[in-house]
Amino acid sequence: MASAAIFSSLRRRRSPSLEAFIVPVDLSEVALLETLIYVAGDVVTCFSDNRFPFQRRNSRALVGKVEIFRSMLECLRDSADGGVLLPTAVLCLKELYLLLYRSKILLDYCARSSKLWLLLQNHCVSGHFHDLSQEFSTLLDVFPVGEIGLSDDVREQVELLQRQSKGAKLFIDKKDDALRTRFFWFLDEFESGRVPDSKDLKCFFVDKLQMLDAKSCRVEVEALEEQIVNHEGDVEPTVPVLNGMVAIARYCRFLLFGFEDELEIEIQKRARKRLITQEIAETFFTVPKDFCCPITLDLMCDPVIISSGQTYDRRSIWRWMEEGHCTCPKTGLLLSHNRLVPNRALRNLIMQWCSAHGVPYDPPEGVDPSVEMFASACPSKASLEANRETAMLLIQQLADGSQVAKTVAAREIRLLAKNGKENRAFIAQAGAIPHLRNLLSSPNAVAQENSVTALLNLSIFETNKSMIMEEGCLGSIVEVLQFGHTTEARENAAATLFSLSAVHEYKKRIADNVGAVEALAWLLLEGTQRGKKDAVTALFNLSTHTENCLRMIEAGAVKAMVVALGNEGVSEEAAGALALIVRQPIGAMAVVGEEAAVGGLLGIMRCGTPRGKENAVAALLELCRSGGAAATERVVRAPALAGLLQTLLFTGTKRARRKAASLARVFQRCENASLHYGGLGVGYAFASDSASTRNTTNFVSDVSLPMSISVPVL
Repeated sequence: MASAAIFSSLRRRRSPSLEAFIVPVDLSEVALLETLIYVAGDVVTCFSDNRFPFQRRNSRALVGKVEIFRSMLECLRDSADGGVLLPTAVLCLKELYLLLYRSKILLDYCARSSKLWLLLQNHCVSGHFHDLSQEFSTLLDVFPVGEIGLSDDVREQVELLQRQSKGAKLFIDKKDDALRTRFFWFLDEFESGRVPDSKDLKCFFVDKLQMLDAKSCRVEVEALEEQIVNHEGDVEPTVPVLNGMVAIARYCRFLLFGFEDELEIEIQKRARKRLITQEIAETFFTVPKDFCCPITLDLMCDPVIISSGQTYDRRSIWRWMEEGHCTCPKTGLLLSHNRLVPNRALRNLIMQWCSAHGVPYDPPEGVDPSVEMFASACPSKASLEANRETAMLLIQQLADGSQVAKTVAAREIRLLAKNGKENRAFIAQAGAIPHLRNLLSSPNAVAQENSVTALLNLSIFETNKSMIMEEGCLGSIVEVLQFGHTTEARENAAATLFSLSAVHEYKKRIADNVGAVEALAWLLLEGTQRGKKDAVTALFNLSTHTENCLRMIEAGAVKAMVVALGNEGVSEEAAGALALIVRQPIGAMAVVGEEAAVGGLLGIMRCGTPRGKENAVAALLELCRSGGAAATERVVRAPALAGLLQTLLFTGTKRARRKAASLARVFQRCENASLHYGGLGVGYAFASDSASTRNTTNFVSDVSLPMSISVPVL
């Protein structure tokens, strides 16, 4: 007989709830009959008039079976007259409950799924229909039809269904299978470097699949991407074929339907997002801390778990990884892999909390980042060729299209550039960068935001950095950072500067650009949590160039980084940047002039991440070395430093212990060092990796260890 486990692998675009598989217990026979009648009626009502894109005959046959069962159940209810049903009948009815729910799930799967996905799963889904038919037949074989008092006409229908079910064979629609073969032919054409004729594509997508406009095609692409993610790990066919499916569907969307009607969708999404943000801001209650992303401190829309066990909002942690980081932002632990596991339990709790408090819950929009990881992991020639052709269409619109078309094209290039270095390479080679630069000054907020974000995504590919700089984009990016129409545009401009500043020779050019450092400093002070993160990482990179020190002091960046020491989300990078700046006497003087500098660094040493502690003790050490007697005296007299250094010498990382030991050596030379830090000797002897340090009488003066600054992996 059937079981929930048999059907658990068959999922809709969104997996059914657990309750769908639970057979009712402790129900009286009448309640069981009423429940079955309701479920059967629900299936018939929802799907009898539904125009399924594929599996039409199998779907109609299944709905017909359910309708006969509903008639049988209604007749059984009316004839039972409160009597007790046979035990065999009760067992069969409980099994029927599960079969009816499975039928509903399968029909819902066919109604909601991507059309292309159903085509490729044609044989598999047909097999599921056949399995259900066989299980209905088995159920009828043991059901005591002649002993339950059915009317003659209903009994005849049930007996006819029983005979038909016994002889039922697996049915695979030949027309559907021909379309499936046709789509594989398109894949083979792209795989061979040939672009199929637009008439053939129109016949397939418009005439056969009934995608009649840009909206229906866009919905199909998004549904297909979602379907792939929901079935990851057990997908058929192979990943390269799935990538090709998405790429071809996206190409046909613009080839066949153009761009003009897409902008309104984008504007509506943004207006809705702003409304939700405003409504949340107007609420008087506090969002539970566990529901907020540790990076942005905002309510999480799509919580995911990373390899360190911490939970973040998917978009935030994806950006963190895309920027080159390989550590957990909260714990500083090295990530063993980049897989993001959905935290469905937490997401359900967040949804329940939002519902209880009347807070609109903003679900993830657009392409799921896990789709991007999936797509970029296994590029195929077919998907690359289809994406290349799509990019050419988009760039043509950037050059010659209307303002609406340019705006839509910038958004699509932004999305396309997120999926793999191959896409980033040919988009730039095809000439997209100059057109994106022109859109940076657009009065249209959507166009500006998408163009600067597209440049950010393109800049991740190393070769594209030089192209962006050579095309004169730097000044325009800085203008967006200063005067961007939206917060997201400013933040992404800061992230773009961070990406470009990974090239050492560009660091000076960026810092010398009028307003760049000032705008980054302002964003670090006044921006959102994500904006602060973008700004501080950019400033960190700029601070690694020694000639930028004076410029950063004059622009107020040093003051902003001192303030940022008190912000858990950006303190690590701020301490690292200050550790580099104070290497120069002028930088040390500037930091000493900030009242909160030493206290902020001590705070990170007390409760920061392992890398943050390294950066903080390094900054204090360099401050003593470069800042002269006044700076040293100020650090030495910090009341909490002795205990913090002692803790680092025993429990810190290898690099932190070395820096703490070097700082202890500096203090040893001070006149009153023995009074304040006499207890450090034993700790250092324990922490040091050098055999010579085991002489506990004068080990500090005998040690000379190199200084090492922790920097993010790019």
